[in-house]
Amino acid sequence: MFIFGVNFPETRLVSAALQSFYGIGPSVSRTLMARFRIHNTARIGELDARQTDDLAAQLSTMTIENDLKRGMQENIRRLRDMGTYRGRRHAMGFPVRGQNTRSQ
Repeated sequence: MFIFGVNFPETRLVSAALQSFYGIGPSVSRTLMARFRIHNTARIGELDARQTDDLAAQLSTMTIENDLKRGMQENIRRLRDMGTYRGRRHAMGFPVRGQNTRSQ
């Protein structure tokens, strides 16, 4: 069954299928399943057409997969162009949030 352009086997859990998208974790997966009244152990093959359409429509409005990755890279590029401390650390490949660089 296709959801958001990805073919999932009929026996895959809906929660696992949703979490396979970049940007969707366990909490967002549970929220989506609760919104569309899908139980926790439901499989992809058990969903009716309306639920899959609603799920696909909701996923299309969310910032996930390539859009999210592109947005993150644009934010890092903006920091680098401005010359901020965080941007310079990203450019050099060093830890950005104050981690130690001496011992690993």
